[in-house]
Amino acid sequence: MPNPNRGSCGYQSNEFEQEYERPSKSQLKREMTALQKLGEELVEQPRDRVKRVPMPEDVRDAILECQQIKNHEGRRRQMQYVGKKMRTLDEEEVALIQKTIDSWKGASKAETAAMHALERRRDKLLADDNALTELLAEHPELDVQQLRTLIRNARKEQAENKAPKAYREIFQILKQISKKPADAQDDADEDDAEDEAFDE
Repeated sequence: MPNPNRGSCGYQSNEFEQEYERPSKSQLKREMTALQKLGEELVEQPRDRVKRVPMPEDVRDAILECQQIKNHEGRRRQMQYVGKKMRTLDEEEVALIQKTIDSWKGASKAETAAMHALERRRDKLLADDNALTELLAEHPELDVQQLRTLIRNARKEQAENKAPKAYREIFQILKQISKKPADAQDDADEDDAEDEAFDE
């Protein structure tokens, strides 16, 4: 015959459920640390970038204030205040800030990749005369004489271990021509946006 008292130990099993729903102390500490780090990342960013991040004004003010403090102890205290302000954000606001920071990192990765591509192209110009012909075919507006002189000077600099003045100049030229199509596209996008706003 089954024991009717089996399993009943004087309390209902759901009495402790509520207690386990709350996050543990270590979980809370991890969340606080993550928010503090997020605040620190924002403090390290340029001011104009911070101003564009979607967040409450009081949090932004605390971050901008922290950027201006040079005194070590004062900055440390303000940084704690930034952390406190970050903890007032709800999950959606935190997710939005994190998404914005991640997009900056993605952009900087793309910038780094673009820089490496330009460096490879410059090295190719110094190593192979055909590379200049290719470059001029793509960009007929370039000054062929100036480029030939810079390439010759850059080779000389490398051979004589001199300061890479011409080497850097070639990079700047490549950087300028790589920006042109992107700038033109940005302008076109802005014009489209203005037209749409005007239509509305």
